[in-house]
Amino acid sequence: MSDESSRGSDGEIRVALIQSSWHKDLVDQIATGFVAEAAELGYPASGIEVINVAGAFEIPLHAKRLAKSGRFDAIVAAGLVVDGGIYRHEFVADAVIGGLMQVQLETEVPVLSVVLTPHEFHEHETHRAFFFDHLLTKGTEAAQACFHTVNSLGRLPRTAPR
Repeated sequence: MSDESSRGSDGEIRVALIQSSWHKDLVDQIATGFVAEAAELGYPASGIEVINVAGAFEIPLHAKRLAKSGRFDAIVAAGLVVDGGIYRHEFVADAVIGGLMQVQLETEVPVLSVVLTPHEFHEHETHRAFFFDHLLTKGTEAAQACFHTVNSLGRLPRTAPR
């Protein structure tokens, strides 16, 4: 959780940003926005570890292991789940979001999602340009939410086990 034990040796907040590799050029924008906004908020890039995984489906297990490691104050999941025409992409998105919620409730480490499932996404330049900018914005918003959440939880008392 958000106690001093998971902080870096200099007391900085440690965040793992797990991102899927599908549409990597677009998903990388989330990390770019996240790191830039973290710096604006006074949190150095040295406290952010980016972990690349194959796809969004792999994110929850990585999130759980990272959360249980005690090394991170928060986990951020980033990905783009699109309709590839072969299967219904909604089941992947539902599984990922459900898994992420389960991880944060079991470990008490906040897990934030920037795993997006756009209603319409096509591989043409207009959509790619839109999502390139949009995902940068989502990374910025995720950093704001992440550091607010970590600081907010840090002010709450931990509950004693029953």
